[in-house]
Amino acid sequence: MHILFVHSNAAEVERCLQELDKVHFTVSAEIVVTPEEFSERLGSHAYDLVVAELTSPDWQETQALELLHRSKRQIPLIFVGGILQRETVAEFITRGAYDCIEMGRIGHLPVAVRRALQEKTLREERDRAKNGLGHSEARHLALAGNLSYGICRCDLGGKFLEVNEAMVKMLGYASREELMAVNLASGLIQDRGKRAQLLGQPDQQGSVDPLEIEWERKDHTTLRVRLSGHEVLGEQGQLDAYEIITEDVTKQRQLEDHLREQAARDPLTGLANYRHLAEVLAMEVKRSERTGREFALLLFDVDGLKQINDRYGHLTGSHALCRVADVLSFCRDIDTAARYGGDEFAVVLPETGAEAANQVAQRICDSIANDGMGPLLSVSIGVAVYPHDGERIEALLRKADVAMCAMKAKKRELRNAR
Repeated sequence: MHILFVHSNAAEVERCLQELDKVHFTVSAEIVVTPEEFSERLGSHAYDLVVAELTSPDWQETQALELLHRSKRQIPLIFVGGILQRETVAEFITRGAYDCIEMGRIGHLPVAVRRALQEKTLREERDRAKNGLGHSEARHLALAGNLSYGICRCDLGGKFLEVNEAMVKMLGYASREELMAVNLASGLIQDRGKRAQLLGQPDQQGSVDPLEIEWERKDHTTLRVRLSGHEVLGEQGQLDAYEIITEDVTKQRQLEDHLREQAARDPLTGLANYRHLAEVLAMEVKRSERTGREFALLLFDVDGLKQINDRYGHLTGSHALCRVADVLSFCRDIDTAARYGGDEFAVVLPETGAEAANQVAQRICDSIANDGMGPLLSVSIGVAVYPHDGERIEALLRKADVAMCAMKAKKRELRNAR
């Protein structure tokens, strides 16, 4: 495997190579530092993969991606760097990066590399199949023999004229004839917008988005498919039919959804994590600006968690956090409960004012104190309401935190006075 590293730190490149060596990748590596070197190598050498440093003094944020796109080379690019914000990762992947990996988790690199190479191989196979469909004899061979992609030909109304065996199996039918009797493609062929996407034609903004839709199998389950196609011209040059290549991306999308879900969850409690909490707060601010309705933020701090850890052990302390999370998980469907950090939790209550928020906070406090398990738990609470207590997320969090700390200090004074 030939990898081009775009990186200014030789030690970090060596760490990447060590991780790949652990899983027996044989790697031929080259390193470039500047955009000029990167462009020159792309123009004169062939590479299986590009691994780029996320932040470098000589580079703009996504310059490596932009140069790769300009080169027209279909090479997967993986960014590596320090601590990565989920928003940054999402943006870079949207722009075309295959993956983004923190150096602190560089052990994930071999898995990402293996997936990237597998997708590259499949993409090349799809392109070969698509190119083969351009000639009548090769068209028949591609339709009949391709095992990885479903390939079909349909008339101008979208009715199947021919399908390959891979497509029959993909959709769960017993025979080509049975599948050809189903008008799966008619809707997208007759829809002008979807047909343009299918054929790779740019929209009004000049962008070309791949067409992904859900198709129904014979057993009525659904699969997510990515479609690409082209026009077939007759002997007189007139439009005669359409040919479509179908890729089943169901498992890939399910994995992406799972990873997104995991990235938004606290691994101990299963509640939303801080990043997701920040997203929800930003969304509620926008909604409040649009509707004029307020919302509330509750912060909770588990009292005496250190003493619980010292007396009963950290396993009991972790269980205490999970007990609090169990109570918070019974909030309304529209509410968001999150682990704010350490022994602190948060709940976002949409369309809720100060009085109702304080009532909810008291109910939660009572439920935690009376959950029937030991040791007994109590929490200190802080309440803030948007926009009265702050019009920015930072101000709202600070207000709730100050109120929570004040309650904790008051409890401490009462204990000391006894």
